[in-house]
Amino acid sequence: MSKKKKSGYMRVHRMLSGIVRFFLRVHIKGSENIPMEGGMVVCANHISLTDPVGIAAAFPRQLTFLAKAELFRIPILRSLIRAFGAHPLDRRGDISAMKKAISMAAEGAPVLIFPQGTRHQGKNPRDTAIKSGAGMIAMRAGVPLLPVCIKTKRMKYRFLRRIDITVGAPIDPAALGLTQGGSAEYTAATKAVFEAICDLGGFESKEEQKEKAGENAACES
Repeated sequence: MSKKKKSGYMRVHRMLSGIVRFFLRVHIKGSENIPMEGGMVVCANHISLTDPVGIAAAFPRQLTFLAKAELFRIPILRSLIRAFGAHPLDRRGDISAMKKAISMAAEGAPVLIFPQGTRHQGKNPRDTAIKSGAGMIAMRAGVPLLPVCIKTKRMKYRFLRRIDITVGAPIDPAALGLTQGGSAEYTAATKAVFEAICDLGGFESKEEQKEKAGENAACES
């Protein structure tokens, strides 16, 4: 990205981020973990259409993400997501989209990816399925993965309901076992990053909740 485009983005970011953070009530923790240079795959759980905008508003660098092409047909939303670094994604062209994401990360951009692949409002992210694209992008681009957790009350967005965004430490691909590539490595690496995301939010799986409930019942008997 040219310096002119980057400075232009940051001007827009300064103007819009405060407004977005006010109305979405975004609170960020762990911003010191965000590398200020170099490419990375920013991995986050997915609750709402506004997730990319909320993260971008809280992020001190220009964030790049792929958004569904249909969103660019909504006038107000189209302008907002373009201002925050969105590129249209045709769901029928996943391969070209992945190549674009790999290219952008390799060139030094922070690329936002939602491993769940779709929104899961009102659900515990630990109990949702994930895809392996984040691991593949990190491996092929040679960049770290940055876990980011989005959390709000009952995991459902409401007007002026507080949204907490917690950023974890970047994880090197090699630390996740990404050495040779391949489906198994990509899946395991993405799963490990998503577990880190869930840990940031203190989420427990249904099995963990049942296990704790059993332990508590045993202690009380």
